[in-house]
Formats: sequence, C-alpha cells, structure tokens
Amino acid sequence: MNSSVTPPIIQFDNVTVAFDERTILNDISVELSERRIAIIGANGSGKSTFVRMINGLGTPDSGTVTVHGLNPQTDGRDVRKKVGFVFSDAENQILMPTVYEDIEFSLRNIRVDGHRLSRSEKNDRVMAMLSRFGLDKRAQASPYRLSGGEKQMLALAAVLIGQPLTIIADEPTTLLDLSNRLKLGRLFDSLPQQLIVATHDLDFVSDYDRALWINGGHIRADGPANEVCRTYEEAMRARDQA
Repeated sequence: MNSSVTPPIIQFDNVTVAFDERTILNDISVELSERRIAIIGANGSGKSTFVRMINGLGTPDSGTVTVHGLNPQTDGRDVRKKVGFVFSDAENQILMPTVYEDIEFSLRNIRVDGHRLSRSEKNDRVMAMLSRFGLDKRAQASPYRLSGGEKQMLALAAVLIGQPLTIIADEPTTLLDLSNRLKLGRLFDSLPQQLIVATHDLDFVSDYDRALWINGGHIRADGPANEVCRTYEEAMRARDQA
C-alpha cells in the first residue's frame, strides 16, 4: 500500500446540505489531499456532516463529492474500501460478541490476488492487529466490557485491518481520558494513511498539515492547522467578550 506517498484526493464541488430548512453546508468547494487534515468548528457547525459526505454516510442536496474519482453515493461500497470511518462513540461500531470477532469481521470482504483469506491468514492478521493495539489479552472478551480507551482502540483497529487509504475520525477524543488521548495521538501520528479528524480538541490537531474551520455553512479559514486553530480560538474569545 502506497497511501503515504499518494494520498487519495477528495473533492467537494459546490456541495450544499440542509436539514429542516436550515443550511448546514452552503456551496462548499474544496480539495483534500494533505496527509493530516483537521476539521474544526462549534457544535452544529457542520463538521460531522462534512466528513460523513466523504464515505457516503451523508448525501448532498446539491453538488458532488468524489473520492479518488468515485462518487460515494453511487460507488459507496468501493469508496468504503478506501475510506475507513471511526465514530466518536466507539460502541456504535461494535458488531460482534468478542473483541477477536469484531476485528475479524472487517476482513470478510478482503481478497488477496483475487482470493479470500484463509482462516489461518485471518487469524494471523487479527492477532497482529490486536497485539499492536494492546488488545491481544482481551481477544475473547466482550467489547462492551472494555474501557473507553480500549473501545476506541478496538474501533480504530477494526478500521485499520481493512487497509483503507484514508481514515476519518469524528470527535475521536470526546470520551477519552488524558492517558488514552495521548496514546491515540501517538497512534494517529504513526499511521501512513491520510487522516481527517473532525474535532473540538484544538491541541490534538494543532500540528496537522491543514485545518478547515467550518462556520455558518461556509469554510471560514483554511490553512496550516496551527494558524487556523489560532484564528478560530481568537474569534471565539472575541465573540464571548462581545
């Protein structure tokens, strides 16, 4: 996989999304090709709506989204092979009764040279991933008995084992304590994939290649993450003091 060399290009062309007559995204056009991208903004600003468009979890009312030339609305299955999504509440991604099976489930459609993986090949991959995330001793445990941090690691492991080119994380630090937040940050830093993180946690993404501040349905700032985060924070302080 050469995703660290050639990250997939994600393109929004005049994308508008409205809910209950309220415009969430208004005529957004932007290309995302950097390796580390943060999407920031207040609650209800459209961050989650924006990132959900990328792998077809949301539908534009007008305009188009393309991921490596594919339309998530018409080519959803192919797009989701390239784009993994980690939800803010990891329990939303638990599908199977044990930690091992939850990871293994992500391999159900993986093929190598046109062939499905054998049972032993699946086992090798699952155990390697569990070991990488420190979950190998919890392989036969119920995912619901994991700590909050362990659940987040399980969700990320279940996405990574499918070898996506892009990973989207929606508010990944919301339910984490400081120790697990730092651990997640180190894991994210080590990933070769393109990473797009929607978050309120400005410190978590301040060193990213790029950040987009979404507000009022528009991209209010776009540039190096440290600069955009500073602009956003200054604007919020000014608003609170007004």
